[in-house]
Amino acid sequence: MKHASSQELFAHWRDRRGARIAPERAEIDPGAIRKALGDAFLLGLDAETDPAFRLAGTRVCALFGRELKAEIFIELWQEEDRAAVRDLLAIVAEEMIGVVAGATGRTREGLRADLELLLLPLRHRGRRQLRMIGMLAPFEPPFWLGSAGVERLQLRAWRQLGPAAETNRPPRFVPGSRPHGFVVYDGGAS
Repeated sequence: MKHASSQELFAHWRDRRGARIAPERAEIDPGAIRKALGDAFLLGLDAETDPAFRLAGTRVCALFGRELKAEIFIELWQEEDRAAVRDLLAIVAEEMIGVVAGATGRTREGLRADLELLLLPLRHRGRRQLRMIGMLAPFEPPFWLGSAGVERLQLRAWRQLGPAAETNRPPRFVPGSRPHGFVVYDGGAS
């Protein structure tokens, strides 16, 4: 994950989850991810239908130039990528693990924005496969935001977020735990 919004959401999701496979939807605290809320969305899965937006942040809606509530998530993607995006959604819903992906959004005028997509599973009232929370954020705010909207998304590289992503945190240095000045370590070379 490269985008600050994705990192903020993932950290909150991981903290709320604890030792469980996924946190409850009601445990996600919007105040704790307030900087990332504009890039966040919530998908709902109903029986036999593709996931639809239940909520979408202001910056996500601004990317497309419209309110996304109740729109089918798959329909935002170009036709060639829809099967792969369905597979990603199935991984999140059925295997209850997160995914992060790169995407490119293109406007009718040919303008583009490089985006990061994060999808994380949620439980809803103890049941699995009903909700997921996500992030869709541009790496650089497009200059055309508000005057043009993304027509379709194109999927780029993606990966699953398993245990390696959770332990790959930057090191924490505790003040006073490291000696100051020049230190010589005996390396055994003669």
